Amino acid sequence: MCTLIITEQTILNAATSYETYVKGKQYYVGGNIFKFHFDPEKLMAHAKVSGRRDYDVHIALNDEGVLTGHYCDCPAFEGYNGSCKHIIAVLKKVQEILPQYNKRFKKPIQDDFFNFFNNPATIEKEEVRLEVTLGIENPYKKELCSFLELKIGKRYLYSVKSIKNLIQSMKSGTPIEYGKKFTFVPYKHKFSKIHRGILDILKELYEIENLSKDFSSQYIGASIFKGKRVYFPSSSTQRILELLNNEIFLLKINEKEYEIHGIEEGKAPIEFELRHEEKYLALQCGKINEMIPLDEEGNYFFYQEKVYKLNSEQKRYMKLLYNELKNTDTIYVQEEQKERFVSEILPAVNLVGAIEIDKEVENSLYQVELEAEIYLDQGEEGIKAEIIFCYGDAKINPFSDEQTKRVENKIVVRDIEKENRILTYFEEMEFKVSKNYLYLDGEEKFFKFIYEIVPELQKLSQVYYSESFKNIKVKDPSLFSIGIRLNETSDMLEISFDHQDIDRDELWRILTSLKERKKYYRLKNGDLLPLESNTLEAISRLVDYFNLDQDDLATEIIELPKYRALYLDEEIKESHFNQIKRNQAFKRLVQNVREPEDLDLSIPKEMETVLRDYQKTGYKWLKALSAYGFGGILADDMGLGKTLQTLTFLLSERDGTPSLIVAPTSLVYNWKDEAEKFVPELKVVIVSGNKHERTQFLEDIKDVDVVITSYALIRRDIDLYKEIKFKYCILDEAQHIKNPSSLNAMSVKKIKASGYYALTGTPIENSLTELWSIFDFILPGYLFSHRQFVEKYEKPIIKNQDKNALKQLQKQIKPFILRRMKKDVLKELPEKIESKMIAELTEAQKKIYFAYVEKARGELAKEIAEKGYERSHIKILSILTRLRQICCHPASFLEDYKEDTGKMMLLEEIVEELLEGGHRTLIFSQFTSMLQIIGEMLKRKDIRYFYLDGSTPAEERGEMVKRFNKGENSIFLISLKAGGTGLNLTGADTVIHFDPWWNPAVEDQAADRAYRIGQKNAVQVIKLITKGTIEEKIYHLQQKKREMIDSVIHPGESMLSKMTEDEIMELLEINKNLMKDVN
Repeated sequence: MCTLIITEQTILNAATSYETYVKGKQYYVGGNIFKFHFDPEKLMAHAKVSGRRDYDVHIALNDEGVLTGHYCDCPAFEGYNGSCKHIIAVLKKVQEILPQYNKRFKKPIQDDFFNFFNNPATIEKEEVRLEVTLGIENPYKKELCSFLELKIGKRYLYSVKSIKNLIQSMKSGTPIEYGKKFTFVPYKHKFSKIHRGILDILKELYEIENLSKDFSSQYIGASIFKGKRVYFPSSSTQRILELLNNEIFLLKINEKEYEIHGIEEGKAPIEFELRHEEKYLALQCGKINEMIPLDEEGNYFFYQEKVYKLNSEQKRYMKLLYNELKNTDTIYVQEEQKERFVSEILPAVNLVGAIEIDKEVENSLYQVELEAEIYLDQGEEGIKAEIIFCYGDAKINPFSDEQTKRVENKIVVRDIEKENRILTYFEEMEFKVSKNYLYLDGEEKFFKFIYEIVPELQKLSQVYYSESFKNIKVKDPSLFSIGIRLNETSDMLEISFDHQDIDRDELWRILTSLKERKKYYRLKNGDLLPLESNTLEAISRLVDYFNLDQDDLATEIIELPKYRALYLDEEIKESHFNQIKRNQAFKRLVQNVREPEDLDLSIPKEMETVLRDYQKTGYKWLKALSAYGFGGILADDMGLGKTLQTLTFLLSERDGTPSLIVAPTSLVYNWKDEAEKFVPELKVVIVSGNKHERTQFLEDIKDVDVVITSYALIRRDIDLYKEIKFKYCILDEAQHIKNPSSLNAMSVKKIKASGYYALTGTPIENSLTELWSIFDFILPGYLFSHRQFVEKYEKPIIKNQDKNALKQLQKQIKPFILRRMKKDVLKELPEKIESKMIAELTEAQKKIYFAYVEKARGELAKEIAEKGYERSHIKILSILTRLRQICCHPASFLEDYKEDTGKMMLLEEIVEELLEGGHRTLIFSQFTSMLQIIGEMLKRKDIRYFYLDGSTPAEERGEMVKRFNKGENSIFLISLKAGGTGLNLTGADTVIHFDPWWNPAVEDQAADRAYRIGQKNAVQVIKLITKGTIEEKIYHLQQKKREMIDSVIHPGESMLSKMTEDEIMELLEINKNLMKDVN
């Protein structure tokens, strides 16, 4: 509800004067208002008010009852700074009727207002014209008074009666009506860049006025803003004229108006006349009093209906001449002043305007072009400089008491502008005067003068050097060379920094001066070394990065761990060292790790036809890292085969020493399954069972190639691993060690191995410390200590958004992380990638599952004996369905089951990785109760999803599909029967079958919701299978009978109906290996 109140004080403030306020009330009370209309949506009113004739009145309010726009066509309104009596009368009328609206209306929000918030950056705004009038009152007074007036509109322009109201409108977003055909709406309208700049200045003045009212106890009502005008100081005039430089605008001087078409730069077209008049020189400018200054500094003048901007030299002299000549048009120069006038003032007059010199005066002048000479010497005081201005035979030292003023009895005309340009260089360098020369002390200034100023002086003069000055040499910092060598005997990286003219022991002090932001360094022999150099900056970065100290730099060879080679190579490439020496061993290392696809490495023949090209590159990358003793992170997108690449690598490295794989509990059996499928040559064991059994496993692993355990077990068993040296230690889903102080992280970092690798699609989830923790496993020390890492990278990147620190970190980690996304290797992938992932029953699940199997076998045998196999299908279906539900989650039918399940744990892992990779997923299940359990898990993790089952109305189904395909939510839970057909869900690129269905054709139809015409991405189909259960047997039956199903079974038939009694009983066989773990 929008409640509006117009107070009496508001109306009084709006009136031009108290008298206007009283007359307006009288008009209101006297019934002079007719044809009144108030629009509660726009908060605008218009009416006719009768006076000498009928006047049109329009007003606009904001939602606080403040007048933001007003108009009246009476004669008085044009000249008023506030509201006329007719406007006051209408305001009183609005005040009267507002209470009835406050009871019943809600102010609606217009569509374009919503559009602004939906996408404020892209809303198309309409440009509004602004006509600017700059005014100057009393221009000949010492303190100029400037003001601004505006007109606004699109096709037609309307006078802005209150600039203050316009500024308030822009700040609050409240519309203002300026006439029947134009209302200014801040969020719909925009101004040109120039006019925005002018309005920004007006906003500043508005804030100044408000601050004056708030903080000054002396404020008595004087206002910068007075109706249609805003008054401001000369500094604001300059800023406004700078903006109007190339614009058309109106200039009002003492109420006379001129149209200005841009601002002229350079000399004003005024002429001076210099002549002899009796004993005097007379300088006359008859029209200088026609020049009107527009600012107090003399930057801008108005002359002959044009505005001129003077440069700094012209401004200085013009102001002086203007003040001398504005009241009398002639300056008279006495005899004793002539030499100084001609030498110093006449050149300045020539800068301002043209000079006409009569013959008699011209014949008395000595006019020769200036040739300056500068003599430089090095003494005890520092740099000594003597300056001579040569005008033919006249030699003038500007700091000498005795100066040549005449040659052949003619007065020397000096080039003051050029003299000043030369002297300015010495002034800026803070040279000091001593007798008739200048000197400069201070080493920093010494270098800047030689390196920066002398080349500029040579453009204006002849510069001469003494012998001692010539001996000062400037060394080239780009001649520093860097030598890099990989010592294959010591297995260390060796680097050195050298310069043919600089001792190595000076490098530390040179870099210290660079960090102190000095411009140069004076070497021991007195020579100068400029410090503004990419080469020195690069050396400084390397010294900081490698934490080198003064002693390190003083040595001929600096030794570093060889894992620094790749960062070093990247850094020197970007730093443009002119001289780099690298040995072949270093070059080979860099190329092999950076370009593994070019390595001539054999792939195990068993895998040659299995691996895709990008997987072969991943395999070679792992081989290259291992060859140099480096660890690495394989961070491929989910579904690209990180497991397969790793198993191929382990197969190629098989030498009798076992490797260790640590994975989440839910993925342990998936590794074993993949190994048995693709690399059966490898002997793979899972560390499981009770503590005694796990101990025995680890005591007898001599003939084992790969040992697999879980994070949960290695935390408990870490003491059992202390004496074992593995070939490689590999972490799957390595984000499980993202917290460096967690038991997971501390445990795996105690494992002894020749190489360490991490597999993860999400090396960083929440903080950079997570990345550090994984690197602390694969390459301990590479990213320094955690404290150093936080100071070097995490704080600067996260808190300060330091792009340089981010770039340095990226350069460091890039060689040791291999990450490919599906889109990067799409051309290599089939359109549909199918895989299965193995889950394990938890202990709680095993007890329920095996107890139910035992019971079911007995019940089914009895049922078949009594009714026969053909008439027992309902019982069979009931038993098998219940077993499948236990595999998924016993809570789908047991209300008191509160434990977790293997498949849910696996699903959580998969969903987390998919979301991190930006994938969008369909999850199918036959059981709606299971989908609801999954939904609860997603809610706990604050993951938004869509849900569809048989009870979902058709209209709602269509709406959800449309929203999902447009990008809303990343998960869609779907009942297999309700959503397996008839839906187009190409917004997804991943399909998960949470539980297997008897007929694989039904699963294929469900997957085809995403894999269909319109799909632009490869689709990954993941089937979750619980190990050692009916699900695994269903899966194997599916594979065995897929050909038969494709050719024989018709749509709608079930594979279950074609199964024999023996096949059914086989489904109910118990896996003894799993059974023995049940307590």
